[in-house]
Parts: sequence; structure tokens; C-alpha cells
Amino acid sequence: MTSQLMVEPSSLMYSGIVLNTIQDLHLFKFTDQLQARSDELLEKLKTGLLTSEEEAELAGISDLARIFTYANTLLADRQKWSQTPSENSSEPEQKNYVNTAIPQNL
Repeated sequence: MTSQLMVEPSSLMYSGIVLNTIQDLHLFKFTDQLQARSDELLEKLKTGLLTSEEEAELAGISDLARIFTYANTLLADRQKWSQTPSENSSEPEQKNYVNTAIPQNL
């Protein structure tokens, strides 16, 4: 196993994660600031301009994203939630973006 330097994901939780409510379902998502930082680091990675410190930061952000993507999957499954708005809803459809995924290896 190769070791890799990484910013501890827990150091990003308090300032980088918010709870978003969609139709009585509470899901974790990045704050706008953390999402922008993640996008910036990914762009630098694509261009080969990522420093080792930034690589460690991106690894921490990515690990945190995997953790709350899994948590969101469990929460959504428990609520039997779907992404389609309710037919009885009189409210306009909101655009909310959260990470949800189905784990492949359980």
C-alpha cells in the first residue's frame, strides 16, 4: 500500500460542510467556498500545476466527499427518497446539488 500525505478530512467538516434539506430529507453538502476550492484544485491537477501541499488538501477534500456521499446514500435509502419532485407539490422545483452514490462493494 502506498502512503499519501493528506489533510485530515475532519479538519474540513466544521467550515466546509452544511446540511441541506430537500423534501424532509437532510443531506450533507460542501459549502460554496469548499466546493470552489475543490474545483480550483481539480483544475490545477488537470494542468499539472498542483503543489504537494495542494495535493494533500485535495486528497482530504476527496476523502471527505466520499464519506458524506456514502452517508447521503444511506440517508436517502432510509427515506426512500427520489430526485423527482412530488406531483402534489405547489412549490417550484428547486435546484439542489448533493453527492449521492450507490456503493459498489458492500
